[in-house]
Amino acid sequence: MRSRITIAGTGSGTGKTTVSIGLMAAFKKRGLAVQGFKCGPDYIDPSYHTAVTNRTSRNLDSWMLEESTLFDVFQRGSEDADISIIEGVMGMYDGKSPESDVGSTAEISNILASPIILVVHIGAMARSAAAIVKGFQLLSPKVEIGGVIVNQAGSEGHYQLCKKAIEKECGIPVVGYLLKGAVPSIPERHLGLIPAIERGELDSFFEKLGETVAETVDLELIQEIARQAVVLPKPNIYDPSAEKQATIAVAQDAAFNFYYPENLELLEENGAELIYFSPLAGEPLPEESHALYIGGGFPEEFAVELAAQFKVKHSIRKAAQEGMPMYAECGGYMFFMEELVKTDGSSHDMLGLIPAVATMKDRRAALGYREVTAYKDTVILRKGESAKGHEFHYSTADLTGEVEAAYDVKALRKSGPSGYSEGNITASYIHLHFGSNPQVAQRLVHQAWQWKKSMEAVR
Repeated sequence: MRSRITIAGTGSGTGKTTVSIGLMAAFKKRGLAVQGFKCGPDYIDPSYHTAVTNRTSRNLDSWMLEESTLFDVFQRGSEDADISIIEGVMGMYDGKSPESDVGSTAEISNILASPIILVVHIGAMARSAAAIVKGFQLLSPKVEIGGVIVNQAGSEGHYQLCKKAIEKECGIPVVGYLLKGAVPSIPERHLGLIPAIERGELDSFFEKLGETVAETVDLELIQEIARQAVVLPKPNIYDPSAEKQATIAVAQDAAFNFYYPENLELLEENGAELIYFSPLAGEPLPEESHALYIGGGFPEEFAVELAAQFKVKHSIRKAAQEGMPMYAECGGYMFFMEELVKTDGSSHDMLGLIPAVATMKDRRAALGYREVTAYKDTVILRKGESAKGHEFHYSTADLTGEVEAAYDVKALRKSGPSGYSEGNITASYIHLHFGSNPQVAQRLVHQAWQWKKSMEAVR
């Protein structure tokens, strides 16, 4: 796959998401197969991409993933696409450290040899816009800025002033602009937004955004820049046809829907047959399953409905008592607790597999990258093995009994014990990327296979 661009910004709030979604919608309307990607671990923006393009957007994270794995994620996702659009994160050079490009949009675009379209907020400036672009060009000669889109232009005349300055001083084209007030505002990002996206409530917004971008941005020139990217070698072949060892049930609905696609693919590659079910719709744990994987989501948005799913909860509790391996992350972790208390003070019964209460807060409780090391053998890691992930939630786990932590966590501002691991259950707030350590998928499949064999022996 050759045609690709990275949408970077001079900082957060410059309009990267607006431009990325608008371009995806505009190219999709022209009949192109458009593939979206998001730099970093965020999963709200990829949900926008997926809704607009009808192709599953993927995360490209150079902190969680080795370069070769990140490359493979991109290649797999972009297969058969006419153009790939990679939405950056924060400012173009912002990443793990202020002294290097590690974890930044710049690093990812460099790894993938993807030309950058830099989005610049030009409010209250003219020639100074050229100085900003020039600085971004000079900081890292390895990074290729192929063009510029200016945002928040006061008028077409204002745009022309900035365009002339940038093209003269920086030697790259300004491929278009967005007028101040002309672009519909993106709904405020929050965890409950994804179900609304999936219900199609934002479809008209996406269509309007695509039309607006197409009016003042040169789509043909952007395609030309995207085609200038070098041809990348073919990726490793994704082979989900490996001999099936066990069946893993995956909760998938509006309450539980955050999974890195690679996590599921790695399970299949290691011999898992995945079967999806909806706890929210009252579907009990499939009888033919040998392990359970419940990912992140929004149980707080559906606490009343989940609490009323007695057959679902009974089926999972029964399987847990029988020793079925179970792994839960964030929203799934909350569902495994005894109760979920919403911000209005109402309490709702959950599974009761973990002696804790999930209490929703008005403010974010945790955010950031996490590297975990297993304290002991767990469902997904052996003692001493590590994996990387990301934590983002608005609830706290208030313990009601003794709990054995799953991991020793290393993070910038949060370190120490985290999660829960007891017997056949491992759970935490951390969304692990299985690509950071292939042993995670291998072990979960193996645990499922072992339980399958033990149950066959009993029967």
